Amino acid sequence: MRDDTSGPTDRHPLASRLLPLYPVLADLPPALLDDVLAQHAQLLPVPAGTQLFGEGQPCQGFPMVLSGEVRVARGDPQGRAIELYRVGPGELCVASTSCLFGQALLVAHGHTVVASELVLLAPAGFEQWTAVAPFRRFVFGLFADRLADLMALAEAVAFQRLDQRLAAALLGHGTVVLGTHQALADELGTVREIVTR
Repeated sequence: MRDDTSGPTDRHPLASRLLPLYPVLADLPPALLDDVLAQHAQLLPVPAGTQLFGEGQPCQGFPMVLSGEVRVARGDPQGRAIELYRVGPGELCVASTSCLFGQALLVAHGHTVVASELVLLAPAGFEQWTAVAPFRRFVFGLFADRLADLMALAEAVAFQRLDQRLAAALLGHGTVVLGTHQALADELGTVREIVTR
């Protein structure tokens, strides 16, 4: 007698939450997807404003955002920071990815912007998934997109006047800006006093 309850519906509970956001996971062999989620993944509910990782620390894993948003920035010893990018559901963190691929320390820090929910994939699980070509192509494709964004940021910081960058940032927030002068300064890599002025 055949058991009709086995098969694709017997997925790991995280798979049903990850697949709509990261459809490339459907290209992984089902057993590999479920085994890695069972052995190398943990679900993390994280309050707003929580530091997830810091510059100079070893990477603890590959974060996949289910809900919320993570701000990734680079800072200096005086406390100034510049926002590099934000990671939302279905996106990848370049700092974590490069750390895992290069087996190096993190070059940025990340904080949750709002209450967030993440799946943290241990380095061993990430390595197993990147051995599969479609997932590896997906990671490198998003890595290339983020690199292009970072190059545009470097160009803006180096060649655009701050008032132009501030105007673009304000326009990018919609008709009502909900934030502080300090948050805008952090986003632009400057100090609060200059944004206020």
